[in-house]
Amino acid sequence: MGGSGTGIARHVFVISYDGFSEDNWEMAKGLPNMSRLLAKGAFCTSLRSVYPSLTYVVHSTMVTGVYPNRHGVTHNNPFQPFVAEKNQRWHWFRDSIKVPTIYDAAKKASMRTAGILWPVTGKASIRYNIPEIAAINGENQALKVLKNGSPLFTAGMELKYGRVRRGIEEPYLDDFSTLCTTDTIRRKRPHLMLVHLIDLDDAKHRYGTDSPEVHAAIKRMDKRLGDIMEAAEQAGIEKDTVFIVVGDHGHLDVRYKVHLNNLLKEHGLIDSESKYWRAYFQSAGGSAYLHIKEDDKEAEKLAVEILQNAMKEDKYGIESSYSRDELDGLHVDKAARYMVEARKGYSFEDSITDATIDDLEGKGIRYATHGYSPDKDNYRCNLIISGEKIRSGYQLGNIEMVDLAPTISKILGIPFTDCDGRSLDEIFENR
Repeated sequence: MGGSGTGIARHVFVISYDGFSEDNWEMAKGLPNMSRLLAKGAFCTSLRSVYPSLTYVVHSTMVTGVYPNRHGVTHNNPFQPFVAEKNQRWHWFRDSIKVPTIYDAAKKASMRTAGILWPVTGKASIRYNIPEIAAINGENQALKVLKNGSPLFTAGMELKYGRVRRGIEEPYLDDFSTLCTTDTIRRKRPHLMLVHLIDLDDAKHRYGTDSPEVHAAIKRMDKRLGDIMEAAEQAGIEKDTVFIVVGDHGHLDVRYKVHLNNLLKEHGLIDSESKYWRAYFQSAGGSAYLHIKEDDKEAEKLAVEILQNAMKEDKYGIESSYSRDELDGLHVDKAARYMVEARKGYSFEDSITDATIDDLEGKGIRYATHGYSPDKDNYRCNLIISGEKIRSGYQLGNIEMVDLAPTISKILGIPFTDCDGRSLDEIFENR
């Protein structure tokens, strides 16, 4: 059966509701299925993300309970200068994470684990695994997922539900993921299930933070939550299941995209023709890393001067720059010497283009993104933890993303130590 028998519940289903932030709370909490979860659960609307607040960075923190400077996933993508975004590799594989994960601990405790499109799980120890992974440069998508997930399980889900998908287009991808989730709950009854649903994040990126499309995505998500809860009922495990619904980051509306590498190119630190660089910005949307070639003190001095001058001009949208001492306080990887943070209304891009500043509003484009400091206003995330032994209606105060994994370990009653976060013991009845 698995498990130590000392936990709060035998099953934990974690539903990552990508982009579910505090500004969505009023609408979401009144919908039928979210209301059902809240009636048996604790909640928080001030869950603090990590820096930079990118999906793969945050999801790695969720399953490890440690900050990015320890788990090693510091961006969605490894650093790949001059490679177009659509052709870049991502941190798709488990070996990008340098510390133990909660799903490794569950497996060690002889528990059944499942993952549906959870980031950074290619070749992971998850028993029933469809990793989030994408084909690039002419690769075959189906073959790549089969190779890096659980082949029989993945093939079976594709045969049953593949017709629902239209590539990665939403809402069809999340509809497919939800069908795979409910099927897995009914047939496999996993002890730990990790599910990543992307519809809301996609709508915010494409249409801005407050739009009819975003409201429609929130309503669709509520239906999916209901389907997952119903599957637990059908499997006969509802009363011994804790549901965790968690947002990973907020979004901010963007008017101007700023191509910071243009500034470095103008001063000779980048040659895009020969693909040579001495300093290079790696954008994270609302922030960016400044990479300097190793031991190139001259390039470092010049790049810092360029950055300082750019900060004096409002048009570049740089709110602040962080030196190494400040990055330590933000738990940013030691390899990063400098980062810059964008002001509200601005985001950063890697690409070197004719125009350094791209006015989206002037082109009639709606857009929002993330990657900003987790301490930006109106940027915190929502968390719901719901189950029979969870305190109903209990509102948590300010908590951290690193608290998720130790809380899951406490619920399942499995050892998982050396976390930066803590178990949220105050949510448990009879604690």
